[in-house]
Amino acid sequence: MEFKKILVAVDNSTCSEKAARAGYEMARRFGAETALVNIIEPVPANVNPDLTLAPVFLETYDNSEENSHLLLKEIESRYAEGVPTTYLSTVDSPAHGIIQQADDWGADLIVIGTYGRTGIYHFLMGSVAEHVARKSACPVLIVPNKCDV
Repeated sequence: MEFKKILVAVDNSTCSEKAARAGYEMARRFGAETALVNIIEPVPANVNPDLTLAPVFLETYDNSEENSHLLLKEIESRYAEGVPTTYLSTVDSPAHGIIQQADDWGADLIVIGTYGRTGIYHFLMGSVAEHVARKSACPVLIVPNKCDV
C-alpha cells in the first residue's frame, strides 16, 4: 500500500502528539505530504434579537481559530523535519470534521491518537477515533496513548 497524503488529526493532548510523531514518521518513510487537522468544536451561538451573532461568540471563534493555527504550527515545528505540511482547521464536530477534511484534501491515510478509555466513560462518550475508523473512506491508523512512538 502506498501513502502519498497523510492526514494527522491533532488537538492539544499527549495522545495527539504521539499521533503526530507517528504520522510524520510514516510520511518520511513513504515520501508523503502531510496535513495537520485541528477541529474547532462549535460554541453555542447567542443570538441577539436582530438575529445577528453576539460579539462574545465571534470573539470565541476568532480565538479558537487563532489558537488552532498556533497549535498546528507548533506540532509542525516539533515533528515535520522538512515534510511538506498543510494546515486544515474547521468548525465542526471532531469525527465528522476529520472525515470531511480527509475527503476534501484527498487523504490516503488518517492518523489519529486515542486516549484508550474504557468502561462507563467510553460507553457514554464514545470514541472519536473509533467513529473515524468506522466511517472513513481511507485507512485509519489509531495510535494508542500507551504507545511509545
